[in-house]
Amino acid sequence: QVRLVESGGGLVQAGDSLRLSCAISGGPVSTYPVGWFRQAPGKEREFVAGMTWNSGRTNYEDAVKGRFTISRDITKKMVYLQMNSLEPEDTAVYYCAHRWRSTVSIPILANEYEFWGQGTQVTVSS
Repeated sequence: QVRLVESGGGLVQAGDSLRLSCAISGGPVSTYPVGWFRQAPGKEREFVAGMTWNSGRTNYEDAVKGRFTISRDITKKMVYLQMNSLEPEDTAVYYCAHRWRSTVSIPILANEYEFWGQGTQVTVSS
C-alpha cells in the first residue's frame, strides 16, 4: 500500500516562502503523476501543481504560476512544493496525491488520484 506523508506547513506572513515535502513509501513509485492539492475552509479541494514522475513534466494552477514550483527526488521518493510570495489566499490544508493509473496528461481533478497524504496546514497572515 502506498503511503504519502506531508510536512513543512506553518504560519507565515504575506510575501514569505515555504517548502512543503511529501515522502512516498510502502511500494514502488510508478511512472504515474504526483500532485499537490489544497483545500480552504468551506471550499472544494483544488489542484495546485502536478508532475509526471519520470519525465518531470509539470502543470500549475493559474493562480500559483510563477510563485510555486513542484519538484521531485526520484531516489529519495520525495515530492516538494516550493511556495514563494505567499498570499493570504493561499491559506489552506495542502495535500500530496499520487495517481496509480496511466494517463496522457497530468490530471487536475482530485478523484483522478488514488493515494493521498493526511495534509499539512499553511496559514498566511496579511
